[in-house]
Amino acid sequence: MSTHVGPAGHQFLSLHLLETLAAVLPVRDENGAPKSIVYGGVERHMITSQARRRAERVYSRDRANAQKGPLAGHTMGVRTREWALMTARALESRHGWPKEQALPTSRAVLQAIGLKFGDPAKPTVANLTKVLLFAPADAGDRIADHIHAEQVTIGAWAEQYIAQSETTAATKKGRRKSTRQEEASTDPTDGASEAADAKLPKLPKATRNAVLTALAPRDAIDIALYGRFLAEIPDSPNVDGAIQSSHAFTVHEAEHTDDFYAAADDAKLARKSNALDFLDAADDSGAGMTGYQALISGTFYRHAVLDRRKLRHNLRAAGMSEPDAESAATAAEAEFVSSFVNAFPEAKKNSTASTGVLPALVLAFNGGRPFNYAAAFQKPIDEISDGGPAGELAVRRLLAHHDFVCRRRDDITAGRVLTYDPAIHAVLQELGIKDVESVEELTT
Repeated sequence: MSTHVGPAGHQFLSLHLLETLAAVLPVRDENGAPKSIVYGGVERHMITSQARRRAERVYSRDRANAQKGPLAGHTMGVRTREWALMTARALESRHGWPKEQALPTSRAVLQAIGLKFGDPAKPTVANLTKVLLFAPADAGDRIADHIHAEQVTIGAWAEQYIAQSETTAATKKGRRKSTRQEEASTDPTDGASEAADAKLPKLPKATRNAVLTALAPRDAIDIALYGRFLAEIPDSPNVDGAIQSSHAFTVHEAEHTDDFYAAADDAKLARKSNALDFLDAADDSGAGMTGYQALISGTFYRHAVLDRRKLRHNLRAAGMSEPDAESAATAAEAEFVSSFVNAFPEAKKNSTASTGVLPALVLAFNGGRPFNYAAAFQKPIDEISDGGPAGELAVRRLLAHHDFVCRRRDDITAGRVLTYDPAIHAVLQELGIKDVESVEELTT
């Protein structure tokens, strides 16, 4: 396996970013409120790493699929519960199967390898797996191709499997009605019990192997980067991701704003503006709809790390040759930096234009281990007492923190910085720091 892990042999690429957001809501909790944490004794706004990672993963996938960026032409993954539906559609479009045969067969094959599906009595979830499955985008096509190639064998197996499954489900339903104890110990949507499962016809070994191969990470770059965990199929490989992501938080104390809004009813206003007398106008008075939406503002710090060695290990474990893994890893690193800088969660993007935000500062450096600089902002910035905008003060504090660490560690590089803010560019010039002019130069 390749031992090359980046510039000067450094295993980890650390990225640190400061960005200022105004009146946005990129992520919210189950009640629709902004997420927050208490750090340094004060409340801060928070944007979760899950929201950031999805935005970055989708950004990279869409660019690769559109033949743009360093990963153009590489295979990417899809995380969904709809693999049975996707396989059935491939059977219909690629091989001419009727839908009434394609969908039950696809569902039976996937259920037989260990995936659990929703309640058959609920059409909206009956053909969806209970968990999201992250697999290469062409997995549905590959499974469909195998099912069609083995149509006679799998068709006969599927008929028997579906019939036995229905019989087992009916038997279990009767048992649940007869005793409360059994009702409490059985999940009605989990399918057959272990004893009943043992009676179901086993999926032909060749088909099981073909499905597991289709669902395996293979050469999907984003699975190697972000990893996946699939407990439902013990013999399908899990992947420990090569990217670590932190939650973003404001570098200062912050409170959200409850913004009252009123939406106009166009038809009502049109009648009002053309009313023949005041009675008609009175009938059409008032807003069409009113409500509140929470909004947050502030300067956020966020951080991510790429483990170059882990990335290469994942690609080689997926079956890539060493030269191909090295080439793919180099491209994946460049795309990782681009997505970290450019991607943004799309919640409320139309009403807040949040996806147009550009970073105030990006700091990139190499190291023998990850370096998280959240501690630089444990003491919250106070624009009044500290005398200046939070964005500029945060830049000065972050760079001073990095310089301090660099002078005490021999496993870290000075790094490069990028800004899209002319005021921050002036700060960098004042500090004698030369900034790069493109994302690509951050890792040159």
